[in-house]
Amino acid sequence: MSLKTLKTDLAIIGGGPAGMSAAVAAYDAGVRNLLILERDGALGGILQQCIHNGFGLHRFGEELSGPEYAHRYEEMVRQRNIPFKLNTMVLDLTQDRRITATNSEDGVFYVDAGAVILAMGCRERPRGALNTPGTRPAGIYTAGTAQKLVNVKGCMPGRDVVILGSGDIGLIMARRMTLEGARVHAVCELMPYSGGLARNIEQCLHDFDIPLYLSTTVVGIKGRERLESVQIASVDENRRPIPSTIREIPCDTLLLSVGLIPENELTKSAGVPLDRTTQGAVVDQDRMTRVPGIFSCGNVLHVHDLVDYVSDEAAVAGRAAAAYLSGLEPGKEEIEIVPDGLVRYTVPQRLTRREQTRIFFRVGGIYRNVRIVVRDGEREIYSAKKLKVAPGEMESITLSKDVMRTLSGGRLEIGLEETP
Repeated sequence: MSLKTLKTDLAIIGGGPAGMSAAVAAYDAGVRNLLILERDGALGGILQQCIHNGFGLHRFGEELSGPEYAHRYEEMVRQRNIPFKLNTMVLDLTQDRRITATNSEDGVFYVDAGAVILAMGCRERPRGALNTPGTRPAGIYTAGTAQKLVNVKGCMPGRDVVILGSGDIGLIMARRMTLEGARVHAVCELMPYSGGLARNIEQCLHDFDIPLYLSTTVVGIKGRERLESVQIASVDENRRPIPSTIREIPCDTLLLSVGLIPENELTKSAGVPLDRTTQGAVVDQDRMTRVPGIFSCGNVLHVHDLVDYVSDEAAVAGRAAAAYLSGLEPGKEEIEIVPDGLVRYTVPQRLTRREQTRIFFRVGGIYRNVRIVVRDGEREIYSAKKLKVAPGEMESITLSKDVMRTLSGGRLEIGLEETP
């Protein structure tokens, strides 16, 4: 028996904020035959469990909760009658844009698409990736899992909490657990700086008197059936625990906020080259990958701080996919963007056309009074002063069309310089 095959101009894998924004932008750019594939039972992605506010300030000019922000985009999708399939798991994607998917209604089926937008988001790094010594009791969760338990399921994972990692989800859960009556003893961060937004450190930790221990990690876990305590220790400049600083904190819950990993298994199956630093695809200014007709956007491309930036980037991919389907050839030029040692990565990583381009990047440490510099060979073509840059906050610059037209080589370097 042959499997059912659907044909569509544009397939979007993922129905979170990136997928919905890309679909709306593509529709508004003229694409009418498109399809969103979402593995969850509702559109919205991770926003469904993010009931705190702070979303939408850039995109809508007002503070919204996660579900409110998702609802705005879901309304846009429904107003345009953009079709979507929920509870649908995509199993495979090939270079010629054939998708293999399955759900309970259609069984296993194919989707042959003229273009594909990858918007699968990211997953949390689990305990198994940390190699933390100790027993394996109940009470150890990723921060996102605890967030879903509390905000969606109405279940409290524990009452005495230690949080490892100071990413934004961990900071937000420190506040959330406190508001629900738990005691958060400490937030421990391996690095000498926090990985979260400054506003979250202020609103989630300082406002609730929750201590943040930098250059500190969990070195031991105790408990058989249920977590009983964790051992924490300061680390040296090589991030190795200092034995003399080990101390024990009694607790019944350990939340892990130790990084997000872009969900790129499908990207790999399509033969799309990945960036070693972002762990997402290598893309151009249109968010097209090295495989023509396959685009990537949102947290599956690189981890964002704000969902507003996810929506903006996805709209770029949606419009570019529409242009590709209308016959616009991908740019032929190849200008590589190279970060210096202080800048960890850039997105996009390459430019294929000389037009106004916004470049996002993250730095590798906390630096004050710096100048962001872009060079075309030995020639400085852009600079901007910043009082402070930090790894927890994504930076961006915009190169105008006039600047882009003056480029002479095939390589741009983005770096930081200290200023007096």
